[in-house]
Amino acid sequence: MKRLILLRHAKAEADSPGGDFERPLSARGRKDALRMGEEIRRLGLNFDLVLASPARRVAETVEALGELVPRFDPRLYNASTGQLLNLVREIEDHVGSLLLVGHNPGIELLAARLAASERIGDYPTGALAETELTIDQWREAGKASGRLIRFISPKDLA
Repeated sequence: MKRLILLRHAKAEADSPGGDFERPLSARGRKDALRMGEEIRRLGLNFDLVLASPARRVAETVEALGELVPRFDPRLYNASTGQLLNLVREIEDHVGSLLLVGHNPGIELLAARLAASERIGDYPTGALAETELTIDQWREAGKASGRLIRFISPKDLA
């Protein structure tokens, strides 16, 4: 069994002089990311690897979660579902629990693809989907290879 947690970055500013890649979190986004970090710790979620997009809003989200050491991968920036799945399939097999932090629509569509028997619905900024994959090796990850354990959005914690 492998555990994949998919986190969409928290709410970002609408624009930035530096372009999309440099958009920072909004005040609400910072507050939401802090709350999600508290919930992650309360639930006792631990990650063997944190893989994140290097976009500013994602980096700020990971920082606000607290106590995580991410590995930034530029391939995660606005990656499609297929690109995300390929990245997951490259993960070393000693990793049992992976936190992937990125962007929509890729994050939402990957969660829906992996837990095809579950209905996730809306995937707002800052939301987290925890899936348990019935695989022994990451390269086996694919359509409907898992089940949704929990789905949490910042609004659930307000």
